[in-house]
Amino acid sequence: MTEAYIYDAVRSPRGKGRKDGALHELTSVNLSAQILNAVKERNNLDTKSIEDVIWGNVTQVGEQGGCLARTAVLASDFDQQVPGLAINRFCASGMEAVNLAANQIKGGAGMAYVAGGVEMMGRVPMGSDGAAIAVDPTVAMKTYFVPQGISADIIATEYGFTRDQADALAVESQRRAAQSWAENRFAKSIITIKDQNGLTILDHDEYMRPGTDMQALGALNASFQAMGEVMPGFDNVAMMKYPHLEKINHIHHAGNSSGIVDGSAAVLIGNKEFGEKYGLKPRARIRATAKIGTDPTIMLTGPVPVTEKILKDHGMDISDIDLFEVNEAFAAVVLRFMQRFEVDPTIVNAGGGSIAMGHPLGATGAMIIGTLLDELERQDKEVGLATLCIASGMGAATIIERV
Repeated sequence: MTEAYIYDAVRSPRGKGRKDGALHELTSVNLSAQILNAVKERNNLDTKSIEDVIWGNVTQVGEQGGCLARTAVLASDFDQQVPGLAINRFCASGMEAVNLAANQIKGGAGMAYVAGGVEMMGRVPMGSDGAAIAVDPTVAMKTYFVPQGISADIIATEYGFTRDQADALAVESQRRAAQSWAENRFAKSIITIKDQNGLTILDHDEYMRPGTDMQALGALNASFQAMGEVMPGFDNVAMMKYPHLEKINHIHHAGNSSGIVDGSAAVLIGNKEFGEKYGLKPRARIRATAKIGTDPTIMLTGPVPVTEKILKDHGMDISDIDLFEVNEAFAAVVLRFMQRFEVDPTIVNAGGGSIAMGHPLGATGAMIIGTLLDELERQDKEVGLATLCIASGMGAATIIERV
């Protein structure tokens, strides 16, 4: 089978996902086009060599509707013969775009792809697409639907994680992110985002709060307690599904959950022939990909079974992985991953995660693959695994290996 190699990985800085955020003036199409143009310029790319642009995006409505991938291609400097495919696997959309492109190459369907994603959460609010699993009562009742924050608190309750443990993970995420920026660890991947006049509007992750400490987080109220206990009583729904739980322990809040941000990322993936033809050197090969469905109520446990699956399917052990990127959707997701696999916390999200820098839904999966590659190179390690939990109960994972 043909190997799929990563030749480049780029991302925007993450902007605060609100009206005063630095990226708010840009549309998803505009930001995506800037990312695509960066891939072209950095690699002196003849874009006619690109088989497809596969672009993840979660809230596919309004200005993020239609086939955003194709619109972004047309708005960029790519040749118009390059098609575009918009996909949605919720929080893993950017990763699924990369995995799909890699598997297309492995199967011989083209020489090179650009894959990634975008989400402008400040312009197109999460949930504004009216997802049936949340709003159709016949589906919600059948699946024991609860919001993701409640799901995170169910994980904390089920596996015994405390508020202090969650807050400590959040403080460490902020510390690592600040250190990464201070040491320019992201310099290889970050591009400067500009406005229509060519002026810089953002060159750093805007959401970070490097001064965060346990005392500051301790003053925050649990974000999901009211919706769980008062209205519409999602704790009761959870305990109908899991009767062994006497009470849901609400430990999550804005400080130990992922930030709402705007951002975009892309990965240039090709076979060996592509690199040789255009004089590009591969940085890593995509060794394995996987996805899985999980319990839709507790919802966010996917990184554990999908990691078990990808390792088993490819004859690997957890000890074969040098570094991990586990998306910090909520603190309990990462705590559960580390608990299950008994991995050293220092090799999980070594440069900080989405609690500190934010989680631009459709882009995050591609972002953390790029971050993982940068960190493998910085630490001179060989093999890394990136994984995300996914809304409605799924998990996705990618294993990359430096070459």
